[in-house]
Amino acid sequence: MLELVHDAYRYRELIWVLTLKELKIRYKGSLLGYFWSLLNPLLMTAVYVVVFTAFARVGRFDIENYPIFLMCAMFPWTFYQQALSYSVDSIVNNGSLLRKVYVPKMVFPLAVVLANGINFLLSLLPLAFFLWFFGIPFHKTWLYLPVPLVGLALFAAGCGFVVSAANVFFRDTEHIVQVFLRAYFFFCPVIYDLRHIDPKYHFLLSWNPLLYALDGFRLALFYGELPSAGQAVLTVAIGLLALLLGYAFFRRFQDSFPLYV
Repeated sequence: MLELVHDAYRYRELIWVLTLKELKIRYKGSLLGYFWSLLNPLLMTAVYVVVFTAFARVGRFDIENYPIFLMCAMFPWTFYQQALSYSVDSIVNNGSLLRKVYVPKMVFPLAVVLANGINFLLSLLPLAFFLWFFGIPFHKTWLYLPVPLVGLALFAAGCGFVVSAANVFFRDTEHIVQVFLRAYFFFCPVIYDLRHIDPKYHFLLSWNPLLYALDGFRLALFYGELPSAGQAVLTVAIGLLALLLGYAFFRRFQDSFPLYV
């Protein structure tokens, strides 16, 4: 862990250059460019709002200001989803560079997570506008947002290390990740929270590592509440554990990357 922190600081300029490159080339040639990073969660929010309020009319989703309820978790979920989706190819896509010169491998998945983190931070501006538009008051609990943000970013980085390394040796990892994300979405408190789920399932859902970060965003933004101290600690602790295990896995195989990419 200390090695990761040391190397990230040592190569911080390279990470920043790669982050800017990631932001520039992602939407290169696209008419709307960066705005796709905002339209993605907004369009998905619109789809689920229509499904659960107009078509399904399931009682548990009969929530006042449901679009905002959904956005408060959809935006951070999109950050995690995109961080993982782009991390999976981060080593393979830079294979030619790794074969020519020495480059610290960990900078590539870290740059992807950082780029998506910047997109997410910028997306908080339109989210704040929608909160105002729907009459949701701004709460002091917004000051808590750095906690779930840090926890989510650490967790995304840890997962990014795992999938980027696995994809070097098993290229089907990219497709598995996409299937996993589609399924995992419904196990995360995005379209619902635990208040709308039968209590007998709470224990099972409490093992979801993303539960505490996503719920932290919604509590602070939508409900104007703070989670318990235990939930706040778990949010960061889970992220740290994921980062530690993910980097250990990545470091175990990184010396072999140039032979396979």
